[in-house]
Amino acid sequence: MPTEVSFPSAGLKVAAHLYTPAIPNGRTVIVGHPGTSTKEQSPALYARKLRDAGFTVLTFDAAYQGESEGLPRGLENPAQRIEDFKAAVSFLSVQPGVDPARIGVLGICASGGYVIPAVAGDRRVRAVATVAAVDVGLQIRVGPDGKQDPAVLNALLDGAAQARTRAALGEEVGGLPVFPANEEEARAGGQHVFEGWDYYCTDRGFHPRSAKTLTWDSLDRMATFDAFRFIDMIAPRPLLMITAEQAVTAWMSREAVARAAEPKALYTVKGATHVELYDREDAVNDAVEQLSGFFAASL
Repeated sequence: MPTEVSFPSAGLKVAAHLYTPAIPNGRTVIVGHPGTSTKEQSPALYARKLRDAGFTVLTFDAAYQGESEGLPRGLENPAQRIEDFKAAVSFLSVQPGVDPARIGVLGICASGGYVIPAVAGDRRVRAVATVAAVDVGLQIRVGPDGKQDPAVLNALLDGAAQARTRAALGEEVGGLPVFPANEEEARAGGQHVFEGWDYYCTDRGFHPRSAKTLTWDSLDRMATFDAFRFIDMIAPRPLLMITAEQAVTAWMSREAVARAAEPKALYTVKGATHVELYDREDAVNDAVEQLSGFFAASL
């Protein structure tokens, strides 16, 4: 079982789990969760496997989500998410058994976008990897497949603006549901929408603290975020981005790697989809094999 720990991030208490291998060697990896997710979902699976490979691993709930502090609940703030990663590095840097010169980060889905600017600006991190990386700014602006009708973005920004005005009047800012209401609606949205619903809203991956809505004022913050703008600043530290052959989001990782400087690598898990990289055993094992070798060589 992991040890429950916490650390401060921009004045908020962030809840975390620390996984320690039988024989610590100083190598430590911070794992960030997908948007609306929790440290107990896909990060826990990756953390256990990386711990078994000999790494100390820290997972955490983003501020405003899970067990971490912050109001309103369900706020998705890219600036805060980046700060959470930097705060995690600060926390680990002074922990016994952790070599501050051997800290790496792994971002899953949305965190795969957030870790890029976090590491670009924090030279304490020695290596960065992503799994099924998503730039939430692109997600809002053009959709996960890059083909979203521009009217969708306009509607989201209008909704965010109206919500901010309501808040100024003392009313609740309100939230936007992230997932369809039922299986029928989920299937009608296509494979990516259905898989997200199936993971987060059924016994497959459900967790009671996983957010099912985002506050409306999250959307304009996300819409102007550019996760990969400074990806070239990671060099000369190594970068590994892992995606899935059938992931609708794979184009984001491909374009990000193209913009990055050496040393860099893109690995594609054959026959898997985006969400299958969260929990499908063979797909996760394939990814973890790559991650273990990458962090062992880099840290």
